[in-house]
Amino acid sequence: MLHNILLTTSRGIEDLARREAEMLFRVRGIKVNVEEKPFGVEGRLLVEVEESFYIDEKGRKREFNSATFLNENSRLLHRVIVEIASRKFEKIEEDEKDKALKRIYDFVSQIPVERYLKLSESFAVRSFRKGEHNLTSLDISKTVGRAIYDRLSKYGTPKVNLDHPNVIFRAELINEVFFLGIDTTGDSSLHKRPWRVYDHPAHLKASIANAMIELAEIDKNTSVIDPMCGSGTILIELALKGHEGRILGIEKYMKHLKGARMNALAAGVLDKIEFIHGDATKLAQYVDSVDFAISNLPYGLKIGRKSLIPKLYMDFFSELAKVLGRRGVFLTTEKRAIEKAFKENGFKILHHRLIGHGGLMVHLYVVE
Repeated sequence: MLHNILLTTSRGIEDLARREAEMLFRVRGIKVNVEEKPFGVEGRLLVEVEESFYIDEKGRKREFNSATFLNENSRLLHRVIVEIASRKFEKIEEDEKDKALKRIYDFVSQIPVERYLKLSESFAVRSFRKGEHNLTSLDISKTVGRAIYDRLSKYGTPKVNLDHPNVIFRAELINEVFFLGIDTTGDSSLHKRPWRVYDHPAHLKASIANAMIELAEIDKNTSVIDPMCGSGTILIELALKGHEGRILGIEKYMKHLKGARMNALAAGVLDKIEFIHGDATKLAQYVDSVDFAISNLPYGLKIGRKSLIPKLYMDFFSELAKVLGRRGVFLTTEKRAIEKAFKENGFKILHHRLIGHGGLMVHLYVVE
């Protein structure tokens, strides 16, 4: 027997999330088929998983819960949703509000949602909408909730609890594509790590930090530096993955450096990371050599004055060229400035892709 799980992640790292999911299930000996961007929707994957079982400590046969397994083990995903149904609503973006909502209501009301919760359990609907529609996310939540309520009313009196439901239905309308499922992740996305006790004003999502680490292809006992480490996301995630080499972070502003230390302490990896109060444009003053550099560089609103970026990048990569032994992975919106800094300081671009982060599409580069 097969069942489907809808996964969400950042746009632009679907291939890495697919590879991670396939690896996690392969280790468990479970066959899966993972489709990137179902219906062409970015930031989504659809996993077809075969039913499997395990023997618990008391010798009883138990069904293996694939959704729980992914929630507990993934470093790249945001949400794990047990898919109930999906459909492409042709031209729904052109529909008037009432017509669009009726199409959604009619579709959901035909789905046997009673298979996914008991009448004794309360439910709520959380929705996500992206695209140009004549309706809002709240409209979708209300309509889907009403369709589920009306369907369940055939069997008894449904229980709605918007704050603390037993079951969370997730309804997503992305352009013309509609997904409905059971959100097993809950109200807090997986990328919001429990160790984050200090928030940098422009902190990096942990999922993207892990994507950068994957693309760096770091060997176990090598040295890794984030020369503009902010609140320490990349370094902490690397340490949590069990990296055995030297991990260093440099941060110019003491406020953020203290915050990074607080986060590392909360994550239980403070003893694995060397934090340095310093200026990345004077990198050679702090390290003689380093194998890998990974950093979410200042850009746009992060730096305040965009006019400062070209010089900052040029000065930084001039210093990095003196100490970097192998590869660097960097994130920025400033394509022209960083590519000029690469060229003038002798760096070769090995890989380039766009990644969705904070409402922007940012450039990720792997260089040597």
